[in-house]
Amino acid sequence: MNPNEAFPVNPIAMVASAWRNRKLILKMSKRDVIGRYRGSVLGLTWSFFNPLLMLAIYTFVFAVVFNARWGVASGAASGKTDFAILLFVGMIVHSLFAECVNRAPSLILSNVNYVKKVIFPLEVLPWIAMLSALFHAVVSLVVLLLAQLLIKQTLPVTALLFPLVILPLIAATMGFCWFLSALGVYLRDVGQITTMFTTALLFLSGVFYPVSSLPEQYQAVIRLNPLAYIIEESRNVLVFGHVPDPARWCLNMAGGLLVAWLGFYWFQRTRRGFADVV
Repeated sequence: MNPNEAFPVNPIAMVASAWRNRKLILKMSKRDVIGRYRGSVLGLTWSFFNPLLMLAIYTFVFAVVFNARWGVASGAASGKTDFAILLFVGMIVHSLFAECVNRAPSLILSNVNYVKKVIFPLEVLPWIAMLSALFHAVVSLVVLLLAQLLIKQTLPVTALLFPLVILPLIAATMGFCWFLSALGVYLRDVGQITTMFTTALLFLSGVFYPVSSLPEQYQAVIRLNPLAYIIEESRNVLVFGHVPDPARWCLNMAGGLLVAWLGFYWFQRTRRGFADVV
């Protein structure tokens, strides 16, 4: 049998697989989320408390201990509550990416029983990790919106554009997940590298500061990081009420889809050897 016929690698197959297995993906994603909190006293409530706790810690360290302010250039007020809200937006976006990427290298290795099953669509495992991460992102987003309503008594109408803003990130992250989940089968050190990579991005993507506050020579370098763009645009729609630039969004969406397809291509090309390695 031709490998391409067994495991199609074209972009249409990438989308078709997700649609064809949508019920399986939803069912396994639900089980993944519930299983994470199974046995705990508070259960799913932890998904609400965790982002609040991290927000409190980061805000105390940067806004109180280091007396950090967002700065006038970004258009935000300089109060601690404004810093907390803007910081939280960056955390939501970074956490969505980091959770998926950090889990990716072990996706196949932690589901070895599925590798031996010829009929099981292994390519859906990254989708399960993505939906699980999206669940936590949505919970954090609800916390953010409630905090804004409580503090500012208003929400910008552009907040409705947030799902559109993170679409390029979702596409690119899926590409990373497919690539890393396949690579992790053959190279077990990948998990250690991704943890360092996502930690570095936490400080190099404008999560704790506006990119505009950096010297110009550094701004150009930081803006090469697509995650920094997504974080900036997320703040624009969720906090500042600015509409994203359509041309730049289309460019990033095209890039995200390309990364997704390249990751899918790599996964499909290498998956025949999974059973021999695991």
